[in-house]
Amino acid sequence: MKVAIVMGSTSDLPKVEPAVDVLKKYGVEVNVRCLSAHRAHVGLSAFIDECNENGTEAIIAAAGMAAALPGVVASQTVIPVIGVPISGSNLEGMDALLSIVQMPPGIPVATVAINGSKNAAYLALQIMAGKHESIKEQLWAERKEMEAAAMKANEEVIAKYK
Repeated sequence: MKVAIVMGSTSDLPKVEPAVDVLKKYGVEVNVRCLSAHRAHVGLSAFIDECNENGTEAIIAAAGMAAALPGVVASQTVIPVIGVPISGSNLEGMDALLSIVQMPPGIPVATVAINGSKNAAYLALQIMAGKHESIKEQLWAERKEMEAAAMKANEEVIAKYK
C-alpha cells in the first residue's frame, strides 16, 4: 500500500503534512517529494517513472499559483492523480484551483478544496479501498465514529434548546 505525495515548493509542506498523517494512520507507505514542474522537471519525470514501477496506487500533487504540477504528473502516468490547490498568492488559491481543475479530456486530475490535503488523503484511501479490505474497514469505522460524534452534538443542541 503506497501513495506518493509531490509538492512544487517546500513552502507547501505545512499544508501537505495533514495528508501524510492520515495516510500513515492507515498504514500506508508515503513517499514525499518536493519537485517543481517548472524548475525540476527532469527529477519530477524520474520520480513519476519510479511511481509507475513501484506499486504506487495514487499520487497526491500539491501546487499553488500556476499549479501545473498535478497536470504534468497526470500526463506521465495512469495512476490516479489527486490535485491539491495551495493558497499563497493574492488570489488566495483560486488561481491554483482553476489551473488544476481545468484539465484536457483524457488527462484527469481529481481536485480537492484549496489546502485540502487531508481530503486528498481520504480520496486516495477510498481509491485503494477497492483493493485493500483493511483500508475499507478502517474507513467505515472512522465514518461511524464521525456519525456518532455528529449525533451526540445534535443531542446536545436539542437538550440546550428544549
